[in-house]
Amino acid sequence: MNDELLKIKKGIEKLNRPGSEMIFLFPGIGLSYLSFASTPFSMRHKHSAMEHIMQINYCKSGQMEWKMKNGNYIYLNPGDFFLHTMKSCADSFVSFPTGQYAGLAVYIDLQEASACPPELLKDTNIFNKVLRQKFCPGDRLSFFAGNEQTESIFSAFYDQPENIRLQYQKIKALELLLYLKKLEFTPQKQLTAYQSEQIDIIRKIHDSLTEHIGERITIEELSKQYLINPTTLKAAFKSVYGNSIAAHIKEHRMEQAVKMLRGTDLSISEIAQAVGYDSQSKFTAAFKAFWGVLPREYRKKL
Repeated sequence: MNDELLKIKKGIEKLNRPGSEMIFLFPGIGLSYLSFASTPFSMRHKHSAMEHIMQINYCKSGQMEWKMKNGNYIYLNPGDFFLHTMKSCADSFVSFPTGQYAGLAVYIDLQEASACPPELLKDTNIFNKVLRQKFCPGDRLSFFAGNEQTESIFSAFYDQPENIRLQYQKIKALELLLYLKKLEFTPQKQLTAYQSEQIDIIRKIHDSLTEHIGERITIEELSKQYLINPTTLKAAFKSVYGNSIAAHIKEHRMEQAVKMLRGTDLSISEIAQAVGYDSQSKFTAAFKAFWGVLPREYRKKL
């Protein structure tokens, strides 16, 4: 059993999260799952010397926020994945803003895996050249949005019968590595890193929108008010909050409407106006589409 991966294994287990143990698949290749629901928290990566240890992280649900050493932020949302050496993530901060997260990580000791590769990966040079040179030259991190093919690979790491689970994990680990081998990598395919100033603006916009939930404001108006490009605004907001501005604010409106139906005697029309709808019929349709029941019916069931 590889000494370096054993060190990582002990570090993972210190998280004290269900299912956070490491599963050894091949010489120099391990797999761990992380799944939890708690209050939001952050942790600092302290790995500094293990430049030959590579990690592939996949987000199944929830969100992971990375604050890099240069101060930029990257957001991993469901389906996204990234690759890095343990050295490249040293002294960065990882946060879980929603407090809920599920994902997996594949750990690879490039030296051991190269010396004793799985049979199907012999002569591919994937461990001694491809992974490091293609995705992590100069200790760079590579972040990618998921696609149909990667989702079919990662999703099969889950929900397999216990008696053949390990076999599936091994097969999917090999399939993932072969996918990375053939992937035509370009910087344009990577997720965008945002400067801290941009993230501060996005959070101010979010707070303003949720505090004035009854008002309607366009992307163009927000762009002018906060001096941020509309395209950057939309993309950064989706990265930070996992959804478009419209969808995210609609969710807040629906949640506020439920609170008002429960805690006030306001009419449906008054609640509609309070959460930003100019007509009761539009609000009723939106509420039914979101909650699966009409506002009046919801109130009657209380």
